[in-house]
Amino acid sequence: MHRLRQSVTEAPIIDKDGYSYLVHPLSNCVPTLDPGLLREVVVEIIRAADLEDVDKIVTPEAMGIHLSTAVSLMTDIPLVVIRKREYGLPGEVSLAKSTGYAESEMYINDVDRGDRVLLLDDLISTGGTMAAIVTALDDIGADIVDIVVAIRKIGGEDALDGIDHPVKTLIDIEVGDGKVSIVDEFGRTEP
Repeated sequence: MHRLRQSVTEAPIIDKDGYSYLVHPLSNCVPTLDPGLLREVVVEIIRAADLEDVDKIVTPEAMGIHLSTAVSLMTDIPLVVIRKREYGLPGEVSLAKSTGYAESEMYINDVDRGDRVLLLDDLISTGGTMAAIVTALDDIGADIVDIVVAIRKIGGEDALDGIDHPVKTLIDIEVGDGKVSIVDEFGRTEP
């Protein structure tokens, strides 16, 4: 995962009303998303994910879409996008999400009781969006087979502490003093 490691350490960090916001190609498509980085991350997601008997890949709008589309193309598993817009379709489920810098509504369509889903996303920071999505999928009665996220920003609030599903990440990072440190799976910090 050389490209992913390099990309997070080179990513700019901006202050967004006191929140250290990582500007990363996977999360923002700024700077430009290199196809080699996208390919590397998609291959690692497929290796990490439990894909057995998954009916649908579920991802939140907007930045989970490109990763999940690529995984869908590689695995032939259909894709459902949780949207920020209400469509009013039969069975639509709304959820309220809260992140480190915003609160909003999202809407789930085409996920039914008993669907076996793989939940994918690009980045978790506070976990607010993911926690809200997991709660909504549980309420629907979907079977969350696995949750995989490319990057997890650790430190501070973690809304995922309250969910009953493990979350796999490709890389865990800490952001502080205007820089990114990579924390591996053993908790060892690398500059």
